[in-house]
Amino acid sequence: MRIYDGSPRQDWEEVLRSIGAFIDGEFLKEILLLELEGGFLLQGIGLSAPAGDSDQLGSVTKRTYELTDEQIANLMDARSTRRGTGASNVPNPDLTNYFELALRVVGAYIDAQRTHDVFLLEQDGSFVVRLFSISGSRIASHQLVEFTRDDILAMIGSAPGQRT
Repeated sequence: MRIYDGSPRQDWEEVLRSIGAFIDGEFLKEILLLELEGGFLLQGIGLSAPAGDSDQLGSVTKRTYELTDEQIANLMDARSTRRGTGASNVPNPDLTNYFELALRVVGAYIDAQRTHDVFLLEQDGSFVVRLFSISGSRIASHQLVEFTRDDILAMIGSAPGQRT
């Protein structure tokens, strides 16, 4: 997250929350999120609208987005304008904002680990996250962390009590 270095928007919690809201808005599932030098690569499965006046329900397709640093900044700005409206903090992740809430708590976890170069994979509400870190002795390593759907729901439930 190059553009966030040294700015108040360098935390993963807000970045991933904003990407999660985008995912919810696009009705994606089974997502893959990979940090790039200038943003993120997002891939997920989504429902395509049927063509024209078709009676068909549409089709399931894999969608790929390259979200640039500038687009991420715009998503974050859009999220900040919705704060306090009630719509952005609905604590019911079974409805339409599961990814916004889930990625927010995963982002808070990443912030606590002080790692970077995120690779995230989601399936059925569970997440596997690969983080890259450099230890004090300058040894670089990857760490895998798994969050089940129940873990995520528990983290979402306890998040309001952890805010300062």
